[in-house]
Amino acid sequence: MPIAFVHGVPETSAIWSALVEALESRGIGDIHLLTPPGFGAPVPQDFEPIQSSYRDWLIAELEVLGGNVDLVGHDWGAGHVYGALARRTDLIRSWATDSAGLMHVDYEWHDMARAFQTPDVGEQSVAALFGGTLADRANMLIGFGVPADTAELVSADQNEEMARCILGLYRSAAQPAMANLSRYLAESEQRPGLIFAPTEDHFAGTQQMYTEVATTLGAELLTLNGFNHWWMFGEGAAIGADALIAHWHAAAQCA
Repeated sequence: MPIAFVHGVPETSAIWSALVEALESRGIGDIHLLTPPGFGAPVPQDFEPIQSSYRDWLIAELEVLGGNVDLVGHDWGAGHVYGALARRTDLIRSWATDSAGLMHVDYEWHDMARAFQTPDVGEQSVAALFGGTLADRANMLIGFGVPADTAELVSADQNEEMARCILGLYRSAAQPAMANLSRYLAESEQRPGLIFAPTEDHFAGTQQMYTEVATTLGAELLTLNGFNHWWMFGEGAAIGADALIAHWHAAAQCA
């Protein structure tokens, strides 16, 4: 079955490199890295960078893959996965994400997100985020725990177009947008799900929120003790690969 990975903000598909390598070393193939417009891929002329547009973009990508996809999302990529789940479960065999707190009805956006959502403040924030040299941007990611080679690849695609897409996406998702999506998703047909819950990720809700979302969606919860938002490097790549393979095997038994 096709496997599709969707990354987030302000990233490119390079962030999946270690996890994909771990999967391939375990004999897993047919892996597709889907790149949202503005985040490592060009933005089509008529594309409005808002939440519903990215949901529809992902649905179109899943249709190209022929459906029955094992879907994996990180950060805002998880947000896109939730949007697709709420609209087209028929295209998805299983899903796995982090950032599950986004789907809790009481979730409140983190400080940086609220800055992006604020007129003028958001423009100043993305200018500061991307205004330095490539080395400056890479060092910021390295400080978060992203390996240097991956940080350099991601930083090379951080530009004004990505900044514009960040503002459009976050502003379209200001609350109650995410709370409304969480309610819709909870009422939708469920697919086998796996939620990665890094204990040191403070961008996407509390561990209690993760637990409650997993219960609501009937998903398995994997707590990653000591890991942060970019859990998929180093030891996390091996842990993630083994968990995904077990998850996909279980999903196949349910099909």
